[in-house]
Amino acid sequence: MTEQVLPFALPAQLDPALSGVADYWRGLIRGKASDMPYWDDVKLSDLGSGADSAMLMTVFDKPQRFRIEIAGKEISTRYGGTLQGTFTDEIDIHSPVEFLRAQASATAEGGAPTYYATDTYTRLLLPLWGEGHVGMLLAGYSWA
Repeated sequence: MTEQVLPFALPAQLDPALSGVADYWRGLIRGKASDMPYWDDVKLSDLGSGADSAMLMTVFDKPQRFRIEIAGKEISTRYGGTLQGTFTDEIDIHSPVEFLRAQASATAEGGAPTYYATDTYTRLLLPLWGEGHVGMLLAGYSWA
């Protein structure tokens, strides 16, 4: 049997800003009971200044949709408008949300971190467990 390759694969090494978000995410995992942390343990303020480049999204199932619950100041500024409270299928697609729905879908379905990069930013999506499924996603951005 061959090993499954997930889309939006992680690079060999993350840049320092995304490494900080990944380390925070790993630190929230409760022992060996799970491969990912529970969404209700996440506090973006724990990321310090990194919270400005972080986002939390709720995962809905059947149909699969993603609602942006919190978008850091830097993300909203670079987007040019409010993202908080919007569904990803209702927003205009431009920087820094290109391929966000596709990446979010891969993260939720695969239950594993994913990565996306452009010339101006990189994005890490991390799954969060809750209510028996991947219930939220934590996003971290790094800017070029």
